[in-house]
Amino acid sequence: MSTFRIGLSAAFIRADGKPTFPSCDWSTLSGASDVEVEQMQPGNTLHPELIAGYDALVLMGEKVTADSFRDDDRLKLITRMGVGFDRIDVPACTEHDVALTITPDGVRRPMASSVVLMILALAHRLVEKDRVTRTGPLGWPARLDFFGVGLVGKTLAIVGLGNIGCEVVRLIRAFDMRIIAHDPYIDPKNAEELGVTLVDIDTAFREADFLSFNCPLNDETRGIGSAEGMAKMKPGSYLVNTSRGPVVDQKALYQALVEGRLAGAAIDVFDPEPSPADDPILKLNNVIVTPHAIGFSDQMFSTMGEVNTRAILAVKSGQSPDNLVNPEVVNRAQFQKKLGR
Repeated sequence: MSTFRIGLSAAFIRADGKPTFPSCDWSTLSGASDVEVEQMQPGNTLHPELIAGYDALVLMGEKVTADSFRDDDRLKLITRMGVGFDRIDVPACTEHDVALTITPDGVRRPMASSVVLMILALAHRLVEKDRVTRTGPLGWPARLDFFGVGLVGKTLAIVGLGNIGCEVVRLIRAFDMRIIAHDPYIDPKNAEELGVTLVDIDTAFREADFLSFNCPLNDETRGIGSAEGMAKMKPGSYLVNTSRGPVVDQKALYQALVEGRLAGAAIDVFDPEPSPADDPILKLNNVIVTPHAIGFSDQMFSTMGEVNTRAILAVKSGQSPDNLVNPEVVNRAQFQKKLGR
């Protein structure tokens, strides 16, 4: 029996040789018989030489294009640490009989709790009060300039009521907010069971006191947080983006903030990313910014590791993995041949 070779993203090891995500445990894989686990060479965009000789890959943010593949029969599976796959050419994976999986169980609670965190921090003006406190006694009188807003009866509008969006709803219920959502793909019965009113995107903008983007980045959602949409928002409303930077028009968001049309924003994602140090939005006091890492936690990465381990072992044993992005690959004869069927 040939050795099943697994390539881990170079991002799993720091420059000093220490693990980047210590809670992510690959011992189940490395301890399995006929399995070899090794770090891949660094590469922002994967090319055939980087992935040659592997049966499965575990990727962080690497880009995968049609040119990444070579015409061989070895690579069977690409697993993503996370749920975004906008940097991966999914049709190319299918065409080359490679399954692509994601880790929804790993990000659901960490990202949903991060959205709630940002809503609470904005509502209580946490960052501004932190800055006032650090100025010492002379700054304390300024605390009277930073009254927060109560959440009871306020409207939370969610764009993207998927895995994370639904969990946000479950967590935010305790604050007695009215919840509406825009998602053309969700079953209305599921939204009704969650107590969420489905609306069109214009209504989401118009009625939101807090507008949260939790959708994937694709052709339909790119720029959905538009200047036109933000112009319809209530004065004093807030915007939260933890999805992907290009989902929201960042220049338009900046203008809405400096002109006082929005009271504040919290963003974990940028366009471009990383955000340049001179990005004007970073200078605003009414914006909370985090480096596309607000959900990073020990539990997030341990769960993602477990989910990806299960996917890899399923493929190794000749089974189709869970959490497939391209389920159509399962019925392709060459993929079935790769599984040993």
